[in-house]
Amino acid sequence: MDLIKSLLDFLLHLDRYLDLWANEYGILLYAILFLIIFTETGLIVMPLLPGDSLLFAAGALAARPTNELSVWIIIPLLIVAALLGDNVNYFVGKFLGTKIKSRERILFFKREYITETEKFYDKYGGRTVIIARFIPIVRTIAPFVAGAGSMSYGTYIKFCILGAILWVTSISLLGYFFGNFPIVQKNFELVVFGIVGLSIVPIIIEFFKKRAR
Repeated sequence: MDLIKSLLDFLLHLDRYLDLWANEYGILLYAILFLIIFTETGLIVMPLLPGDSLLFAAGALAARPTNELSVWIIIPLLIVAALLGDNVNYFVGKFLGTKIKSRERILFFKREYITETEKFYDKYGGRTVIIARFIPIVRTIAPFVAGAGSMSYGTYIKFCILGAILWVTSISLLGYFFGNFPIVQKNFELVVFGIVGLSIVPIIIEFFKKRAR
């Protein structure tokens, strides 16, 4: 229970934590941001890390004149972190894919998850990889499933690169240009919920479409 409370506090007050880390670690914060983004995108067992809100908060922090970080370093650095994480995830999925298909489940992955996701990839193509990038939890699972399924690496990597560039750049710049408005700073928790809410809109729409069908 204490762990859950600590995680929730971290997620909702990420801006304060980044402030503390910036004061304590200086430019080493670049490495911390890199590791968090890499872990969220690369380790299938760590989907709850705060990718979206972290990018927004990092962008806002970089905009402050008193801080040493540059958004023009953060953006390419975290694009690389996201791509490295995705590639690790894809090839782990490729390695375990045949094992999952030959069994009913491995960990929390069932064989039917791979089958259903393959159908989704067949229907929507590579743009699924880009859409998944903006959805929490899904962006961690999608590379693994793409590797475990039938999507070729050549197809996957093109959309993966485009998705990483769009995701990191757009949310970091949103934080950079709007994150230091007083109303945003005073209501950062609501901003976090808003970012997450917007991110899951595609899932909600798809759910209701499926129910309607």
